[in-house]
Amino acid sequence: MEWIHLAKQLKSRRKQLKLTQEELAEIAGVSLRALKQLELGKANPTLRTLFLVGDTMGLRLNFEIRTIDSDAKSDSFI
Repeated sequence: MEWIHLAKQLKSRRKQLKLTQEELAEIAGVSLRALKQLELGKANPTLRTLFLVGDTMGLRLNFEIRTIDSDAKSDSFI
């Protein structure tokens, strides 16, 4: 799955809050490396990491799980 859309939203929100990556990582309780990879869209983050970072910045993350039809190509939705 491509995380680039989510990555851009997270980075934008962090900047809006005037937080450095170091500050956000420390407050959220995630590694700086994990946060950097997440913001670059190069990570396959755990749900825990997504919720910690999102919650720290006042974001609500919603996930939808559904079956994949055999005739339709589908991805997970974030």
